Amino acid sequence: MNAFLHKLSKYYKRLDKPLLIAITACSALGIALLYSLVATDTGGVVARDYIIQSISMILGVVIALVLASMDYHNIAKLWFLYIPFALVLVALTFTGLGYQNAGADDRAWLDLGFITMQPAEVLKLAFILSFSFHLYKDKDNINHPLHLLFIIIHGAIPVGIVALQGDYGTAIVFLMMFVMMLFSAGLSFKYIVAAIAVTPPALYFLWNYGLQSLHKKRIMVLIEPGSDPMGLEYQQNLGLAALGSGKLFGKGFLSDEFIEVPEMHNDFIFSHLGQTFGFVGSVLTIVLLAYICIRVLSDSRKTMDLLGKLICMGTFAMLFTHCFMNIGMVLKVMPVIGIPLPFLSAGGTALLSMYVAAGLVLSCYTHNEKRYRMFYDYE
Repeated sequence: MNAFLHKLSKYYKRLDKPLLIAITACSALGIALLYSLVATDTGGVVARDYIIQSISMILGVVIALVLASMDYHNIAKLWFLYIPFALVLVALTFTGLGYQNAGADDRAWLDLGFITMQPAEVLKLAFILSFSFHLYKDKDNINHPLHLLFIIIHGAIPVGIVALQGDYGTAIVFLMMFVMMLFSAGLSFKYIVAAIAVTPPALYFLWNYGLQSLHKKRIMVLIEPGSDPMGLEYQQNLGLAALGSGKLFGKGFLSDEFIEVPEMHNDFIFSHLGQTFGFVGSVLTIVLLAYICIRVLSDSRKTMDLLGKLICMGTFAMLFTHCFMNIGMVLKVMPVIGIPLPFLSAGGTALLSMYVAAGLVLSCYTHNEKRYRMFYDYE
């Protein structure tokens, strides 16, 4: 018993408690915002949404703590189990089990009867682990053309699959994860220069032959504001109005003057945050999200090997891209592409995936010495 308590105490001391506290505080704020929508009967949010989010947060904290106690090397080695599982889930969205949310452009959800889920969230976690392990095992050959080709194929598969679903926002998240992880693994500068050189023609090809007219229009309304106020700009204009209506300190937690914005419990939760807690609350929340991202980035520098560093960098890329794109949508500097705000937006699958990713970072931080294991000691 004493030995177990000693191990538990040692585990607690090694845990990155500031990171865990920050993400828990962030998700608690998200639950509070959902509750305010339910209590004021705003935005069509029902008690079930608030309850699911609360359960997901509790379960997420438990999962993160369990993952923190496990060696991330052993988790990454199981790629042959979770990659097929994640790909099968995503493939099912192209069958009768897949469905498209009202007002959305993508068919990226599964309706399993008793629960709905977004398989791309599972695929993000699988990609972080499998791609990290791939780069780690092939770190000495990463700049060899043939090896680099297989690495690029590894990164292109999830980007292509979610793009076929019509989920371009998630495709961008995968692309950013791929780029940041590959750069962190030690990609040669000559390949970076080559990638920069081919970016303009690639964007030209994407604009003319890849994007649908609807997605082009969503970008154009940012360049020409006011061109479609009752159409594609309507949601963002309402979001900006709600965000600004909170002024300095907000309307209050249970105000009867909330502006309703489509998807304000999910993609536009930041608008509701602004009208509830005002400019001060919005800035403090951005600071909290920035702290989480910076903390993950800092933890990547404290890991004992490249595998841990890459897992942290993949998680950082995912969190940062989500935050940047989501808040950018609300501020009308980014197109509306259905990206939730980490730990705040409603959605049990998304919240759990964020906690799992945080748990992987905690594992990398906790096991930053070769001799440390929670459940057994080296001789």
